[in-house]
Amino acid sequence: MFNILKNLFGKPVDFKAIKERGALIIDVRTEEEFASGNIPGSVNIPLNVLPKKINDLKKKGKPLITVCRSGARSGMAKAQIEKSGIEVYNGGPWNKLIKKL
Repeated sequence: MFNILKNLFGKPVDFKAIKERGALIIDVRTEEEFASGNIPGSVNIPLNVLPKKINDLKKKGKPLITVCRSGARSGMAKAQIEKSGIEVYNGGPWNKLIKKL
């Protein structure tokens, strides 16, 4: 049973270790949502602006962790970023990820 769940959901990600390797946290919520609370040091790039910023993110040469309010938009952002060959992880909801860091 555990292997089935592991295959469905993948291995747990050690976000703290990824952050310690220099990962950038990309918050894809709107500017208003970001202003209402965020992870210190995170960068706000709303999902609708993200495609224009992927080349700039790639030049940084760092892993990325995407976050949003619920994990849905950060999942979409991860899929977009992944296509460019950048190491990227879906951190899910920002207010839950902050507790893991």
